[in-house]
Amino acid sequence: MITNAPSRTARAACLALVGALLAGCATRSADVKPLPADPADFIAWDCDHIADQLDKVQQRAADVAYTVDERVGNNIIALGVGIGIFWPAILAMRPDGLDAAELARLKGRYDALRVAAQQKNCPPPGRDLSPARLAKLPVSVGERLVYEDRSGKGGPGSEWILRVAALHRDVFEFRLELPQGGGVWRQDLAGNVTRAPPGALFWPRLLHRDLELGQILAGHFDIAGDPYTHARVRGQVVAVGPQTVAGQRFDVAVIELFGDAERGNTSTRLDGSIVVDRASGVLLRLDLNSGMPGFDLQRRLVRVERP
Repeated sequence: MITNAPSRTARAACLALVGALLAGCATRSADVKPLPADPADFIAWDCDHIADQLDKVQQRAADVAYTVDERVGNNIIALGVGIGIFWPAILAMRPDGLDAAELARLKGRYDALRVAAQQKNCPPPGRDLSPARLAKLPVSVGERLVYEDRSGKGGPGSEWILRVAALHRDVFEFRLELPQGGGVWRQDLAGNVTRAPPGALFWPRLLHRDLELGQILAGHFDIAGDPYTHARVRGQVVAVGPQTVAGQRFDVAVIELFGDAERGNTSTRLDGSIVVDRASGVLLRLDLNSGMPGFDLQRRLVRVERP
């Protein structure tokens, strides 16, 4: 049986927030009701496929929740959404329109997938990826991703190196080997960076899994350890498909970016692009142009070194 129960502490915090949401939204529409799906549609799938789809459904629900939160300000970040999200709290945000319809569809699909997993006696999914899913990834544990980094147009190049430390079901972990003194670089399966060494530019909420041509994205870039500097950006997927980068084949998504970089009361425009592998979220290229120091950067994957 597949379960995704949050911890007791997380559940208590979520319940408290749900109460606050309900109390503050008495005049708004009712909570979103799941749109039922048929478990029979998934019963022929193997347990790994069902677990993967459960992860995708919850990740997509988290993406929608953040979009709603940016519009109405319910502080959904406190829920720690992601794999193992607490559905009652998200549905109690009471979104409307297309967001409500998508959450209803996702919750119905999630419920049906769990029923199918129970009927097939699927074991609870562990953190480790199955051999079949690992084989589909373009990177392996122990490999070094070597990037060329340039700060500003025409600036001198330097190496920026990530070593693949672990590939889990919910997170990929790397060690930043260069610049020296680096630390943990952690990303979800969409490519959002959830932990970065101090001073590093990262993007915690920007990318979605299964990126499609024309898809519109919104998120932000931050500098780890600097609460006063960030950039709010919007993006659009302008190209997708197979491409050879650093001598290796990837399924890429190219996303054009534009927005504003801010430090305190100072603001300036930002534009550029980010290119990621759709199967793993691994960064292939990042080009940012801005008059704000820290947001004028070119980073390109130049080679993959195998152990």
